Amino acid sequence: MENYNETSQEERPRLNPFLSAWLHPKQTTRYMINEKSIGFAILILSIGYIGSLMSGLIDSELFPDLSPWILALLCIIFAPIAGIIGTAISALVTWLFGKLFKGTGTYSDLFKGLSLTAVPYIVLIPLYIIWLVTSPDSLLDPNFIGDVPWIFWPTVLATIVVSVWSFVISVGAVAEAHEISNWMAFFTIFIPAVILFIVFFVLFFIILIGIIGVGMM
Repeated sequence: MENYNETSQEERPRLNPFLSAWLHPKQTTRYMINEKSIGFAILILSIGYIGSLMSGLIDSELFPDLSPWILALLCIIFAPIAGIIGTAISALVTWLFGKLFKGTGTYSDLFKGLSLTAVPYIVLIPLYIIWLVTSPDSLLDPNFIGDVPWIFWPTVLATIVVSVWSFVISVGAVAEAHEISNWMAFFTIFIPAVILFIVFFVLFFIILIGIIGVGMM
C-alpha cells in the first residue's frame, strides 16, 4: 500500500483541510500530521461539532423553555468541549486497537486525523439554524403534530449523507495515520464499537433483570 507520507516534501501540495478532507481524507490526514498543530485540529472540531450538536437536538426535549438562539449559542459554547472529549476517546481507542494490525501511528497522529471527521458536519450548521429558527417545535418536540416544514427533508437527507461521509473519512484517517490498509482501518474502528455495544447491552440486561427482581420482591 502506498501512503501519502512517501511523497517527498517538495511534491506535497498545500491543502485546505476544510475542503480536501471530503475527497482526499488520506492526503489531508498526512498533511494534518506533518504540517498542522493540535490547536488547528481543535479549531476544526470546534466548528464541526456545532453542526454535530445541533443534529442531536432532533426530538431532544432537553431545553423546551429556551429560545432557539439560546440553544444555538449553547451548541457553539459546548462544541469545543464535546469535540475534544469525543475525539480524544476515539483517538485513544483507534490508537490502541490499531496496534493489533501493527499500526505505527501515534496518539497525536490519530487525534489530528480524526479531527477531520468533524468537517462534513459544518454543512449542517446553516440547515439546523434555519430549522431551529423557523420551526423549533417540529425540531425539538417528538410529539409534534402539524405540517412538516420545508427544511425538514433537506436537513435529514444532509444529516444522513454527512454521517456516512464522516465515517468514510474516519476510515481513511485511521488508515493513513497507522499506515495500514482501509480494511484494517475499518476493523480498527468496527471491533471496539462492537465490543462497546456488547458491554453496554450486557450492563443494560443486568440492570433490567435487577429492576425486575426488585419489583417482584
